[in-house]
Amino acid sequence: MGGIVLTNDGNAILREIDVAHPAAKNMIELSRTQDEECGDGTTSVIILAGEILAQSLSQLERDIHPVVIISAYNKALKEALEIIKRISVPINTSNDDEMLSLIKTSIGTKFVMRWSDLMCKLALEAVRTVAQDEPGGVKTVDIKRYARVEKIPGGEIEQSRVLNGVMVNKDITHPNMRRRILNPRIVLLDCPLEYKKGESQTNMEFSKESDWARAQDIEDEQVKALVDKILEFKPDLVITEKGVSDTAQHVLMRHGVSALRRVRKSDNNRIALAVGAVIVNRVEDLLESDIGTECGLFNIEKIGDEYFTFLTECKTPKACTILLRGPSKDVLNEIDRNLADAMSVARNVVFNPLLAPGGGATEMAISVGLHAKAKTIVGVEGWPYRAVADAMEVIPRTLVQNSGGNAMRVLTELRAKHANGENSWGVNGETGKIVDMKTYGLYESASVKIQTFKTAIEAARMLLRVDDVVQATRKDKEQGGQPQGPPPGEGEGQ
Repeated sequence: MGGIVLTNDGNAILREIDVAHPAAKNMIELSRTQDEECGDGTTSVIILAGEILAQSLSQLERDIHPVVIISAYNKALKEALEIIKRISVPINTSNDDEMLSLIKTSIGTKFVMRWSDLMCKLALEAVRTVAQDEPGGVKTVDIKRYARVEKIPGGEIEQSRVLNGVMVNKDITHPNMRRRILNPRIVLLDCPLEYKKGESQTNMEFSKESDWARAQDIEDEQVKALVDKILEFKPDLVITEKGVSDTAQHVLMRHGVSALRRVRKSDNNRIALAVGAVIVNRVEDLLESDIGTECGLFNIEKIGDEYFTFLTECKTPKACTILLRGPSKDVLNEIDRNLADAMSVARNVVFNPLLAPGGGATEMAISVGLHAKAKTIVGVEGWPYRAVADAMEVIPRTLVQNSGGNAMRVLTELRAKHANGENSWGVNGETGKIVDMKTYGLYESASVKIQTFKTAIEAARMLLRVDDVVQATRKDKEQGGQPQGPPPGEGEGQ
């Protein structure tokens, strides 16, 4: 389409790739699953799955049957998850320093690293705002629905912030309405404030011109009645998802009430959560308890050449807007993607407060652990076990290569450390040397790691079960539209 995507988010790149081969399609699907499930670790899944498949090839050439390999992989996965449990440390989710250093791991390899402190704070603040304890002790953190990212090109990245409330890309309907209200009383509607036409088509016949005028007055009166009903509650701000007619605007304006119309349903839900209001479907059903009073300030600012409505300084907002500023649209999209990853990481920890050492330390520990275990296995199954162990080394190796280190030497040092049971040693991504993650302070969410390994091994197992790929093409177009039976498929050995 001529657009550009500027990113190093594995999933964002793979999403754009078009492949025909089913196995490749399958691999790309992995990063999407990982992105939806955890938000982070999309690249790791692909690398690991690819590496495990590469290692499987030599197993198959040794004439080890796929079923044997698969059952060994299953055992290896179980063992790997045990190792993660063993080397993970718990995290206190209410401690800011611990949380920020965790979110840093997600951002450390991304474009926004230069503003990492700011971005970590944004992600943490947003997740804390939308985290809710549901009845029955269930926690929900719905980032997609309640933490909306608004990207406005222009300004500096440093101006990005999490609003303690909501922002909507709207202006008031009438220029004379107030654009700034302290502690507004807010009414949220999803019904139109305009004359309601009948359900069926109606014809009216007039004999006097005054009747025509009267008919129009009745329309106005109907709208006025609607508005008066709202005005009984003395609101300062009326927000509706549908239209507001001229008459309604006029009456509202005379009473000093500001109105916003045609607000998105999702935005309206967010406003309701932020200001403590209830969205009302019929004006007649309005109750005092439906009115939002928890918003401290309603004001409209012009940013760039558009008007934005801010409902901020809310007392206990359950939804928020993250306002991102930056030089261009592409940069903003990338920041948005990175921030989404960071928020997912913060969310994962709320559900599973365990941290595993980063920098390839976890993978190396698993690799060493599986090698040790493989020695105790009698028979053919030892080989696939070793294959998974070798495949795990791809993560620290890639880290060393990316930072320009010497892969052979560093990995040997790292292996030695882990063989001594020093499980928290990994690679420093900046220097390519090995470092103790305890002192380096790089810990990442264990749930991301667990999901990565599960997905990667599961994918390898699935592709190993495949015997041939049969591709059928339809030849009916060539034979003058007479559909023929499908041609025999070409088998591709896997």
